[in-house]
Amino acid sequence: MSELPLSALAPDSFPALSDIAGIRLSVGQSGMKYKGRDDVMLLLAQEGSTVAGIFTQSATAAAPVDWSRAGIASGNPRAIITNAGNANAFTGTRGVTAMTHYLSRLAEGLSLTDTQILVASTGVIGEPISGEAMASICETLVADGGHASWQDAAAAIRTTDTFAKGATTSCIIGGSVITINGIAKGSGMIAPDMATMLAYIATDAAISADCLDILLRRCAEKSFNAITVDSDTSTSDSVYLIATGAVDMLVITNPDSPEAKQVQAALQMVMTDLAHQIVKDGEGAQKFITVTVTGAQTDADAKIIALAIANSPLVKTAIAGEDANWGRIVMAVGKSGAAASRDELSIAIGGTIIAEQGERVEGYDEAPVRAHMEGRNIDITVDVGMRGTGQSTIWTCDLTHGYISINADYRS
Repeated sequence: MSELPLSALAPDSFPALSDIAGIRLSVGQSGMKYKGRDDVMLLLAQEGSTVAGIFTQSATAAAPVDWSRAGIASGNPRAIITNAGNANAFTGTRGVTAMTHYLSRLAEGLSLTDTQILVASTGVIGEPISGEAMASICETLVADGGHASWQDAAAAIRTTDTFAKGATTSCIIGGSVITINGIAKGSGMIAPDMATMLAYIATDAAISADCLDILLRRCAEKSFNAITVDSDTSTSDSVYLIATGAVDMLVITNPDSPEAKQVQAALQMVMTDLAHQIVKDGEGAQKFITVTVTGAQTDADAKIIALAIANSPLVKTAIAGEDANWGRIVMAVGKSGAAASRDELSIAIGGTIIAEQGERVEGYDEAPVRAHMEGRNIDITVDVGMRGTGQSTIWTCDLTHGYISINADYRS
């Protein structure tokens, strides 16, 4: 597959991510699918670091997902190796054998046990992976000594991504400055089911493993689990959060403590930024869409309705065509299966109220809505009229001819 043009929604540049004390990054070229570019990344955390991870709920999860779930449960992971271009999914015992082969080589080079190394793979499903090619690059990664930057690492894990994705923030906790860095990959096969992509987030804060897990899950619900490109959930979705404890501070153990709440707010910022970048790099995307649903009986109902709107091909193609066909939003609300009041429903696009109390508003002028639809950022707000407190925000992109072109040619 040829190099894809840069997304129309891409940021101007990769952000400046400083080093995280206790984290070393290496990249290299396996040559399995891509030629002349890095396609393998190794993240190594210092001894004493804590690691949390959450993974796809797919019934056809890839072998690396199974391995990493077990590795997180073991309580002592130190490294994560990732390859792009081959998902090592639905590869049977051969895939497991290949993975354990290169892990044993990497473990030897790092003086770790293989169970201390987590694995992520992304790319084509069903293609056998070369354990020997991966073993060979593992030796190179160890010899590199962790000289790669966060941008190098973000670039190495790309598949159909048109740009490397990174985010960072800092905050002061108990007089100490902590930093949180994150990188991610994702462009297609994106729909919320924890979590539809690969992401690696690291901080120099000291946080217990149990607390880290809770903070990660809380933030994922309103970031990676609130995005969709095409309603498809990957076999390989993995999100990792590492705390090295390099900052001199008391270890945070209570997820509801003021210190944990500070970390959670900063972590939410980084994860939401990465989630937005994934949507903005949605295959063929030209528009970034925010769908906000209020007035539902529960937050869960609101999310079901917001996803029905965000995943509707008719809604997404109308937005791609800059057509203010708001009747398709009405359709999506009705098909969702969640409770909604037809006669109390209200809809706004770009802040312009189009319909309320179950019908189009009197004197509706489509001109400002059409003008909004011509922009890059589209806002859809729906009150479903159940007079409840349930609300949800989902981010998605439009559905263009580019999506079809990319996926019709993905394996070539």
